[in-house]
Amino acid sequence: MLIPRQPVPPLKVATLAGVPFDIHADNPDTFTMVAFYRGLHCPICAKYLMELERLTPEFAERGVNTIAISSDDQTRAQAMADKVNAQHLRFGYDLPLSVARQWGLYVSASRGKTSIGIEEPALFSEPGLFIVRPDGTLYYGAVQTMPFARPLFSELLGAVDFVLKNNYPARGEVVADD
Repeated sequence: MLIPRQPVPPLKVATLAGVPFDIHADNPDTFTMVAFYRGLHCPICAKYLMELERLTPEFAERGVNTIAISSDDQTRAQAMADKVNAQHLRFGYDLPLSVARQWGLYVSASRGKTSIGIEEPALFSEPGLFIVRPDGTLYYGAVQTMPFARPLFSELLGAVDFVLKNNYPARGEVVADD
């Protein structure tokens, strides 16, 4: 389990832009937001990432770098980026499932073709959303076992405004049993 205010695990992936992504070298002004998604086969992921694409310029205005990452290969990641008409959102691919597990993501096995007729990979990670400070420590994290009911980017945008205005600390940092 990742703990707020503690360093996040290493995360290095290739991106469609050709510039490797490294969470510990990303150097945002305020945060890096990592949206782990299931893959091209997931229509809910496409809709979710369309919203992140739309709001990425607003996050950037607040010093928040964004990236969407999956275990899909480059071809499938490019197809997802095309599907969401990505102009601003970075896309990372080839996430090793061992790294997904280090981030606390759940892993699922293929059930064949999805409702949109795209074959699921043999194994893939379920969604997760993380906000990481420039020093590489966790600020916010949410993981899911299903593609449904994800954190809303519009609400997170408002939360970032509140956090920046009030210097609000990361919460959930206590690990000792009381």
